[in-house]
Amino acid sequence: MRTEWMNTQVAPEPATLSGQGGMSRRGFLKATGAVGGGLVLGFFVPGAGRLALAQPDKPVSAPNAFLRIAPDNTVTVSINRLEFGQGVHTSLPMLIAEELDADWTAMQATLAPADSAYKDPAFGMQMTGGSNSVKNSFVQYREIGARARAMLVAAAAQQWNVTPDQCRTDKGMVYGPGDRKASYGELAESAMKLPVPEKVSLKDPKDFRIIGKPTPRLDAREKSSGKQQFGIDASVPGMKVAVVAHPPVFGAKVAKFDAAKARAIKGVVDVLEVPTDRGGTGIAVIADGYWPAKQGREALGLEWDTSAVEKVSSDRQFAAYRELAKKPGIVARDADISRLAKAPKKITAEFEFPYLAHAPMEPLNCVVDLKADSCTVWAGSQFQTVDQGAIAKTAGLKPEQVTLNTMMAGGGFGRRAVPTSDYIVEAVNVAKAYRATGKSGPVKLIWSREDDIKGGYYRPAHVHRAEIGLDAKGNILAWNHTIVGQSILTGTPFEPFMVKNGVDATMVEGMGEPYEVPLRLSVHNAKANVPVLWWRSVGSTHTAFVMETLIDEAAKIANVDPVAYRKKLIGDKHPRHLAALDLAVARSGYGKASLPKGRAWGVALHESFQSVVAYVVEASIEKGVPKLHKVTAAVHCNQAVNPLSIEAQVQGAALMALGTTLPGAAITLKDGVVQQQNFSDYTVARMPDMPQIAVHIVPSGDAPTGMGEPGLPPLAPAFANAVAKLTGKRLRKLPFELNAGSKTV
Repeated sequence: MRTEWMNTQVAPEPATLSGQGGMSRRGFLKATGAVGGGLVLGFFVPGAGRLALAQPDKPVSAPNAFLRIAPDNTVTVSINRLEFGQGVHTSLPMLIAEELDADWTAMQATLAPADSAYKDPAFGMQMTGGSNSVKNSFVQYREIGARARAMLVAAAAQQWNVTPDQCRTDKGMVYGPGDRKASYGELAESAMKLPVPEKVSLKDPKDFRIIGKPTPRLDAREKSSGKQQFGIDASVPGMKVAVVAHPPVFGAKVAKFDAAKARAIKGVVDVLEVPTDRGGTGIAVIADGYWPAKQGREALGLEWDTSAVEKVSSDRQFAAYRELAKKPGIVARDADISRLAKAPKKITAEFEFPYLAHAPMEPLNCVVDLKADSCTVWAGSQFQTVDQGAIAKTAGLKPEQVTLNTMMAGGGFGRRAVPTSDYIVEAVNVAKAYRATGKSGPVKLIWSREDDIKGGYYRPAHVHRAEIGLDAKGNILAWNHTIVGQSILTGTPFEPFMVKNGVDATMVEGMGEPYEVPLRLSVHNAKANVPVLWWRSVGSTHTAFVMETLIDEAAKIANVDPVAYRKKLIGDKHPRHLAALDLAVARSGYGKASLPKGRAWGVALHESFQSVVAYVVEASIEKGVPKLHKVTAAVHCNQAVNPLSIEAQVQGAALMALGTTLPGAAITLKDGVVQQQNFSDYTVARMPDMPQIAVHIVPSGDAPTGMGEPGLPPLAPAFANAVAKLTGKRLRKLPFELNAGSKTV
């Protein structure tokens, strides 16, 4: 596995920056009261969704600092995101270090707690999602580094009685006339007394020395040695452990339970009925440790009242979705499809996509220390602002009375960014019930793997129906397309600007683009008693598969090479797509190299989160089962901040996408009950499934786009296209079912 990377020279950025998207310039303040001295820079956001200069006399407390330079020359960067494998613990410090001219070996990082100072510059809330971390903080973190550097230079110039332009910086040192030099740590105290500059010049990308270089992760040693503390490792003195028995059907309530049997388990200290998500109730068993709590839960003898809730069954749901897909829905994109009826060639296709669990390696967990006038929480939160507010509301406190400590998380893929804050609210409710009994002390809620997989908030199930008319040469004349599924945005903070005229933007993202096709697209917003949520790459998890397999099928009808067919439909309006596709083709040897007997090429291309990923894969059929052997990926994400992180993200996304094609990669329900419970019956890809992967990055100096998710969508369709070449059949479902393939009408 390897990554190809390169820097390019581009025009310098403006000397005076006014933020992104037309927003006003960030206001920076020196923090006061910094422990141990040094230079501390803070960042103040006075209102959600907007940025403005803070008043010069308004202090920012030390915990709000983004940057601390200590007397020993170490530089600590506060990360305003959640680190759960995507690499922000390294990439964001790289941005500061670049403009600071810091010594990279002296860089450290820490995860910031929930605080208004750490809100995303674009969204006005502290969050990690949408592959936006580096993209939205690219200017923000560089400005912090540039301001700190200017203050350190000014301090040195003042001490040496020279002008700042007579000084230069390099690797954590300031150099001046006459062989003068001083470390940042030596200058930090003096720099702290100086005003923060309002205007700074950022480096021309051609001068980058850290950004764009493959950089090992700052957290690699701790994680590889097992020393890293994740949320599930959090331990507070006097802490008890709780597990909750959840309803088997979403929103159901407890009818009967035997608390005495649970209390008889050694180590169990309490058994309490608590509210659960979606209006249901459950039983919390609180004990001295996880094992007695789990044993106590198993002894409850629970009976449930499911009479008031809908009981979804997957077979009935898909049948209803298929019927709905035959009818016109809410129009999301219109086009003239009058030529469809008389088209000489047609493709009629139905696609099915099941519910998917996020299944991160670290199950959900949360530590709550609830007191009369405060609440301290430790959790791997993706939605710090939302979760802090939910904690306050549940506990009957003000948000400022809540301290939410951001912990490292072992994966998430969206599951730790829930608008209802379900598992965190549950943990606070357990702590409230426990406190109401007269007891006190922290409570740690742990979900088992079974709780996690059966616990809801899945990628929605979808049905697509496509009718495509082609002329005798295989050119697309008209395309009528309908999507059926649940909306993940309705009722969330994102609904006002991401649901328009009843169309959830995430349901249709990726449809049509970048191809010039007459596509009429409509949607049906289905309702179901199954909680749904974004899942890594969101709507592109299904739209990319549909688009890229259908385009490939049209190329087959046209008897045109699938790469050439795509390039013709793309035209000259999408140069980034063409660059990624051309690079993947060139590096893979597609069309030139001879494949081993029994193998076939597969190609797919997709843009998500403003980044383009193209795959060329090699696959075979072994004993009736599709096998992926080799993957060549080409990525266009503009400026690659850390090529090593991009390589890791593409590798991980490709393996996760491969998992969606494997038998058993589906959440199914029967009479409202989720039928899967662990990795024994819910398939995820494992290391033996991993193909050979080479990752190549299209060089660019433009501001970076997202990379946490774009590697996932095009992998499955590229694999499916290779399988179609081998079998002559088109796959219409995920996970793959070879007998579910169909030939072109």
